[in-house]
Amino acid sequence: METSEYGFRFQNWEVYREARSFRVFILGIVNTFPVDERFVLKDQARRALGSIILNIAEGANRRTDRDMVVFINRSRTSLDEVVAILDCALDDAYLSEAIYRECLEKASVIAKMLNRFTSRLSK
Repeated sequence: METSEYGFRFQNWEVYREARSFRVFILGIVNTFPVDERFVLKDQARRALGSIILNIAEGANRRTDRDMVVFINRSRTSLDEVVAILDCALDDAYLSEAIYRECLEKASVIAKMLNRFTSRLSK
């Protein structure tokens, strides 16, 4: 896999770029949650969203594909955590059904990309 002009190959990966965009999108939504959620759903969402992209980056230079899969799987589980946070936000009426569905559509794209990446590395 090709490296970026600065030597970080993960920066060229579509899944990394999509995860970054997803992070910004979801943070914009999370920031509309009530103030009393600051230390609960908001902070947990920030950590999980960061974990998605950080695990992709951290796995990028592992010695073996098998080692990289561990980090890509961690990224996927952090994405699942974000979806669970969105479920809670919907249940608590912090999101409209339309926004919730838009979030899930974006999450689904990344999930499929991570799954394909894992499958490719596992061969």
